[in-house]
Amino acid sequence: MDVEFETRWRELLSVLEGRFGGGMDLQDILYLVGVQELGQGFRNFRKDEKMDLMHVAVCTVLVPQGFYAFMGRDEEGWPHFEERIPLPHLEPREQDVLIRRGLIDYFGDDPSGVIGPQSA
Repeated sequence: MDVEFETRWRELLSVLEGRFGGGMDLQDILYLVGVQELGQGFRNFRKDEKMDLMHVAVCTVLVPQGFYAFMGRDEEGWPHFEERIPLPHLEPREQDVLIRRGLIDYFGDDPSGVIGPQSA
């Protein structure tokens, strides 16, 4: 794994943990991205909605890589995606790296202002 990637990942984690509390993992970050992309703010989500939020996040961060395309929102405002390129069979570590790279790209060079208001 390259040093620049690991450095950017640690920087992203540091910013997000500083904002939302320490001990964040990949699933926590995907949940936050899903909430951001849903655009309805933070609230108590049911278990199935939490899973849907994580799916929205994965699709969102893999759009730039061509795996998914945004198709629009349903009547409740949930984003929907279409698979464009089937995901290759990857080992768990490789999946982790693919998603982390997508998250790094999603947050860009200034991750501090991407997710919600400062009071979140």
